[in-house]
Amino acid sequence: MSSFGIPDLDPALEAGLATGMQGVEHLLREHIKGDYPLVEETSRHLVAAGGKRLRPLLTLISSHFGDPTRKEVIPAAVVCELTHLATLYHDDVMDEAPLRRGVESANNRWGNTIAILTGDYLFSKASDLLADLGPEAVRLQARTFERLVIGQIMETQGPQNGEDPLAHYLRVVGDKTGSLIATSARFGALLSGAPRETVETLTKFGEQIGIAFQLADDVIDIASESSQSGKTPGTDLREGVPTLVTLNVMASNKAEDAELKELLSAPIHDEVVVQQVLRALRTHDGLQQARQQLGNIAKDARTALGPLPLNSATSALFSLCDAVVDRSA
Repeated sequence: MSSFGIPDLDPALEAGLATGMQGVEHLLREHIKGDYPLVEETSRHLVAAGGKRLRPLLTLISSHFGDPTRKEVIPAAVVCELTHLATLYHDDVMDEAPLRRGVESANNRWGNTIAILTGDYLFSKASDLLADLGPEAVRLQARTFERLVIGQIMETQGPQNGEDPLAHYLRVVGDKTGSLIATSARFGALLSGAPRETVETLTKFGEQIGIAFQLADDVIDIASESSQSGKTPGTDLREGVPTLVTLNVMASNKAEDAELKELLSAPIHDEVVVQQVLRALRTHDGLQQARQQLGNIAKDARTALGPLPLNSATSALFSLCDAVVDRSA
């Protein structure tokens, strides 16, 4: 297993990615510096907490289908991570989450107003970098941001007019998670000068692996302990937010699921009940079904890679599909 959590990574590619990620980390930390100590402190909070850095990593891998040394690649990778971090600050306010990446959430530490404004500050810093990447990159970011917002609104509004809840949820995941991961892959290919057909292929792959990544998080949120995921298990249960696992349970016609479905139909504020529901979900068929659905999406991501040339970068993307599934096992 490589240092990036991708199995069987080519050593030369791994070395190149390690150098690239050093550049990403340096620019990420330097770029959020400002004149106001509190803003810098709050902005550094989640940057310093680390995280998987999946989005910039995918930008760097995708750049190997062109010229990975182009000066635009590192700033584009940082744009993707800044955008992701900004959404986390906002998400934690909406979810009232006490924990993020294994540390106290910004809203829990400084309050909702500061957390929201910190997210806005990071969006502005991403826009500052984008200005030097050209109009196509700016337009791509704007359309990605549009999807992020629409996805959040759709999630808040819920399914409409008899819409299938699972189909609605997968559309939400595509917008809220798939869109930025697709953009991360697209940035790497586009700004490295990769062929246009390769840019499109990597964008499609990014959307699918992004959806798979969120579905894996859904499984982890139920199946793992806080120390494993860095998040508080059952956060979505407390907020009454549907996930793949709970939607599978809600679709069940089994009489014995009636009480569990009743509990899942609204936010759960009693911590004793949260733990009770978590235990029930961990032994429910809906969890295994979610793992199977995740495997199918990961298979779609692998299929999307078909047109790419056979090289170390393509192999890394195939291995990434396996890693996403394995992390939820």
